[in-house]
Amino acid sequence: MKNKKIIIGSRGSKLALIYAERAKVELLKKSEIESIDIKSITTKGDTIINERVSEYGGKGLFCKKIELELLNNNIDIAVHALKDMPAEETEGLVTNCFLERNDPREVLISKENKLLKDLAPGSIVGTSSFRREFQIKKIREDLDCKLIRGNVDTRIKKLNDNLYDAIILSSAGINSLGLDQKISQIFSTAEIIPSAGQGVIAIQCRKNDKDLIESLKKVNHQNTSNCIKAERNVLKILEGDCETAVGAFANIDGNKINLEAELFSHDGKKRFHLKSFGEVDKAYELGIEMGKNLKKVSNNSYKK
Repeated sequence: MKNKKIIIGSRGSKLALIYAERAKVELLKKSEIESIDIKSITTKGDTIINERVSEYGGKGLFCKKIELELLNNNIDIAVHALKDMPAEETEGLVTNCFLERNDPREVLISKENKLLKDLAPGSIVGTSSFRREFQIKKIREDLDCKLIRGNVDTRIKKLNDNLYDAIILSSAGINSLGLDQKISQIFSTAEIIPSAGQGVIAIQCRKNDKDLIESLKKVNHQNTSNCIKAERNVLKILEGDCETAVGAFANIDGNKINLEAELFSHDGKKRFHLKSFGEVDKAYELGIEMGKNLKKVSNNSYKK
């Protein structure tokens, strides 16, 4: 093992550094790596505060600068929240290691701790994605969804400053920050299908770094990896980006993998929803098949 000491590259947010620290702990415990430093990197996505990242290049804004550091050998591995990564891998890099999935569900944090059904008509709900906006509108079309950006603390402050009546966030982030007491409601993955890869910490390295690839195999969580193969392939087939309102979630039961996905039209008025299952070792193919089927039913709908 050549890489006895390595550097992890991570976004500099409080949550991102928590994820990087988890990766560090797992690597020190399960691989031959003896020493790990964490390098904080500010990405372009971190500097865009009040606008949709899709207007500036999409999900890659949270990864590109970190990936460049990796390609330039300034860091040895990169740690990302998987849902922030584009579906297509960057040339020269490989992401084949995933820590055991955190809670993938969505949560509501609201004024006066109200449930979604109890919010007054016209209440302002803050969300950073079209997917969440359309999913909330599917449940309560009388609510007013508005863009909210910034880290978790910033979003909660905006709620407390009465700029919003409620906000939608990922359970994984809230749990990791120790803010569970602020949660007003947890949505099941059936009520709100998460983003592909939500709740998963991904570790990326250079494609030619064979030693590190072998080390990362020792911390990869196989069930999580299989679920990700299915979910991410739905996204790849749909060519999903920040503008694409798509949810995909897989879970494993014995040797079976269950996959559920939904795709919304650009205006959110049409919803295409599919469920499927198969053998775990066919997770990759299952995701491709569902992506193709979703694309087909949505294309057929527009032809009518």
